[in-house]
Amino acid sequence: MSNEMQFPRMHSVEQNYPRSQSLNFSAEIARQFQSEKIHTRIRPGMRIAVGVGSRGITNIREILQAVIAELIAAGAKPFLLPAMGSHGGATPVGQEKLLEGYGITSASMGVPIETSMDVVEVGKAFGRKSVVLSSHAMNADGIIILNRVKPHTDFRGTLGSGLQKMLVIGFGKKIGAANAHGEAVHRGYEPVLREYAKVILAAAPVLCGIAILEDQHHATAKLQVVAAEKIIASENDLLEEARALMPRLPLDEIDLLIVDQIGKEISGSGMDTNIIGRDITGYSTSLQPETPLLPRIFRIFVRDLTAATNGNGVGIGLADFTTTRAVRALDKRYTYVNALTAIGLHPAKIPIHFDSDRETLALAIATLAPADIHKLRIVRILNTLSLDRVHVSEGCIPHLKRHATMKVSASAEELRFDDNGNLLPI
Repeated sequence: MSNEMQFPRMHSVEQNYPRSQSLNFSAEIARQFQSEKIHTRIRPGMRIAVGVGSRGITNIREILQAVIAELIAAGAKPFLLPAMGSHGGATPVGQEKLLEGYGITSASMGVPIETSMDVVEVGKAFGRKSVVLSSHAMNADGIIILNRVKPHTDFRGTLGSGLQKMLVIGFGKKIGAANAHGEAVHRGYEPVLREYAKVILAAAPVLCGIAILEDQHHATAKLQVVAAEKIIASENDLLEEARALMPRLPLDEIDLLIVDQIGKEISGSGMDTNIIGRDITGYSTSLQPETPLLPRIFRIFVRDLTAATNGNGVGIGLADFTTTRAVRALDKRYTYVNALTAIGLHPAKIPIHFDSDRETLALAIATLAPADIHKLRIVRILNTLSLDRVHVSEGCIPHLKRHATMKVSASAEELRFDDNGNLLPI
């Protein structure tokens, strides 16, 4: 049956979002260190921990090199610290390997990397809950938080993924991440992150945060150096700026979304829930539009994991279908440690899977029970960060949220498969 099925033809769609102005990272960091008076807080010989996370941040190496150069010029002795909670299997080797995948090593950065998972208690949140921080960070003379600010994939509110979240979850290592997530189950994520961050900022030698905003092209749109005492007040506005810069799928209702890759460098949830309209705590596969979240996507097919995710397949459970090769690429330890620490169980579940893309597509479409297969709204993307160019079926064309800079190919093409029945690259 699956070998004989005819699939809808696909158009190429370009979403030509505005381009951000190119930044001189060294000049920008130097200027803002001066304007925020960060230099006045640095004394020669100070050991300064610079936290680096597990997200795939464009220009992270160049930004990090600019920060390190500025610190060294001020006479400090910076070192890098993986601030990524339980990622990398919650091991020093695993976390160092994640940084190496981004080209961040002791040799390439010219400074040491401290990978210990040890933590120390720095205070109590809500009067009784232990708040911990990396012992290397706490023993440093200064701490700098370097992270991208964007809407979080696990909750919605006035705080997202950014400086406070990295301080609590990232610098907290596995124990701190587990403590915060455990409390968030009862109190909600935003109240817990804000309270824990407040405790840490009062106790730890935080100098500043460096917030990175990225545009719809996954390019660096803005760098913002934020003095420690301004972090809590500043993140609300930074989040709203980041939210406005997010890319979107070109339809509000999609029958089948094909996602070529998921990974931790793409999103903490493998694929960004803000893009796919599914919550990590669960979703409905009903063909009736029951959820208020947009877009409404009735079926999701994930084809592969990225190489950079190192087998961490968190997020695969947000799909309805996947491939046997993606399942075999899973490192269950990395995936399960991350999911259990975050108490996000649903994203680690393994979906229905088949050996080839062709068979998976045929059976996914069959569950939509289409009256006319050529009217199905099918969208294919590389990943949830890369939405500049997407492919859409002919049935999508009447429903596209067109804008002035959107370009739709004049002709549609058949889906192309290799000899093994797997889709050729976009």
